[in-house]
Amino acid sequence: MNFSITANNTSESTIIWAVICSMLLHGLLALVLPNLKFNTAKEPAPLVIELVKKTEPPPVVLPEPNRPKPEPVKPKILPKPEQEPRIKTVVLPAEIKNVPVPPPPTEVIAVAPQAEDPPSPMPPVVIVPPEPQKPLVPVDTIAARDRYRNTLWGAIEKHKQYPRIAQMRGWQGEAIVELLLDGSGKLKSKKIIQSSGYDALDKQALDMVEKAAPFPTPPYGSSFSIKVPIPFKLEER
Repeated sequence: MNFSITANNTSESTIIWAVICSMLLHGLLALVLPNLKFNTAKEPAPLVIELVKKTEPPPVVLPEPNRPKPEPVKPKILPKPEQEPRIKTVVLPAEIKNVPVPPPPTEVIAVAPQAEDPPSPMPPVVIVPPEPQKPLVPVDTIAARDRYRNTLWGAIEKHKQYPRIAQMRGWQGEAIVELLLDGSGKLKSKKIIQSSGYDALDKQALDMVEKAAPFPTPPYGSSFSIKVPIPFKLEER
């Protein structure tokens, strides 16, 4: 009776352990199987062959070997040759032989000499008498002339007007006018002796002189001429 109970207990425990082992085995497989990689047969990749043209390597240039520099040849100093004594040679005069003179030709053609042209008459010599020397002007006279020229310019400048066309075109220059005055300062004549380069400026200079006359009495008290420069210059703005 006791034997049968023991046998039943043994069989039940065996079954339980078998079930536990089976469950553990299934759980282990469930953990391991997803991580396993199955090698599948892959199709071989196509073989690609690329033909490459063989390039020849560049020629190797060998460096020239360092040639030893030739040593400079020292010039040999030759001894000076001994000078031989010079022998003076005396040349004797050759004998003069009598050479027969050939007879003159029988026919002689005479050529009349050409008449020479008579010499041309010399031009008459003109004697130019020397120019008489101008009397020296005293320094006081020169100073008085300069002062009077400034007086004339002061009177002329009051009537200065710049021509409109000269202003528009930017004409500038200086005209020199020669005035002939009598002893009282009246204007007898006027003329341009040096142009400003523009007719409009020259004409304006003469008009200014005409409007400024008569002038103050000159220091000489007699008729005389004087040169007065009249400048035309535009002011820079």
